[in-house]
Amino acid sequence: MGSEHEPAHGAGAPPSHRSETTLRVNGKPHTLAVDHRRVLLDLLREDLDLTGAKKGCDHGQCGACTVLVDGRRINSCLLLAVAADGCDVTTVEGLSGDGEEPHPLQRAFLERDAFQCGYCTPGQICSAVGAIAEAEAGHPSHVTDVRAVPGPVPLGREEIRERLSGNLCRCGAYPRIVDAVEDVIR
Repeated sequence: MGSEHEPAHGAGAPPSHRSETTLRVNGKPHTLAVDHRRVLLDLLREDLDLTGAKKGCDHGQCGACTVLVDGRRINSCLLLAVAADGCDVTTVEGLSGDGEEPHPLQRAFLERDAFQCGYCTPGQICSAVGAIAEAEAGHPSHVTDVRAVPGPVPLGREEIRERLSGNLCRCGAYPRIVDAVEDVIR
């Protein structure tokens, strides 16, 4: 059904500490025998060679490892891979689908020069994709005016900054990141 992979880390784990796990990553199914202690970030980077999501803090505090799981943004350094069994996972590599054209947010980040070193950029872009979807679905943030009529939440600069506040940029490219997201939602 998918590709068979042997995990690089935890290969010595007893069979009772491993489970067959099937993930659909960037539209392609993968079935792996996964150590129960292995996090999704390590599986993506080490087993599937998808190195866009970065290991920043390894504590879920920086957002460099952000990917989309069933359309929702998550810190992949905190999610056990076996907990994602049966889920659709989208990494920055899969945002543009099978086409060669970059995702609109990837293009906007380039056009706005919304990165410096680039380390956090994949997580920033995945987080922005998830934040836009959350706002369209009407999910409020801390700064949302909840007295407004239910429905999509308008994404102004304050909303964008709040929704992306879990993704750190050590270089300080925040104003350009907000500009790039605004370009996409207009």
